[in-house]
Amino acid sequence: MAQASHSVQIPVSQEKVWAFVSKIEKWAVLVPAYKGHKEVDAQTSHWTFEGNFKGLSKKVELEIKIVEMIEPSTIRFEIKGLSDNFKGGGEFKAEPKDGGTYMTGTVEIAAGGFSGAVLNPAIKMLLPKVTTRLTEKIARHIQA
Repeated sequence: MAQASHSVQIPVSQEKVWAFVSKIEKWAVLVPAYKGHKEVDAQTSHWTFEGNFKGLSKKVELEIKIVEMIEPSTIRFEIKGLSDNFKGGGEFKAEPKDGGTYMTGTVEIAAGGFSGAVLNPAIKMLLPKVTTRLTEKIARHIQA
């Protein structure tokens, strides 16, 4: 399973970070290759992504389910493929530090089945970039 993590220091309170990341609809649109999402219930949403990798265009639909919320510090979620055999999870952690908040975004994901042999190397290569871009975008939006 590919895993990536990125941390950033944000010069705002932990509560301000929590107010943003605890609402999926606020940061879903910041995920690279995002095309749309719909809320199924308070913990579950379905997301659509479309991206290109080495000339191949791929549309992916995932279910994101919030499995734990520990206010004001931690949100954990599970990822399940709807269009493809994907599974994984991740979390956002926010800790007060140096007069601001130290936020870490972590994501892990793996593709299974027949397409896994092709997709997992691409996931392993792309996930660190995607995780870094998402975490940095969230930080910029919180500071705005």
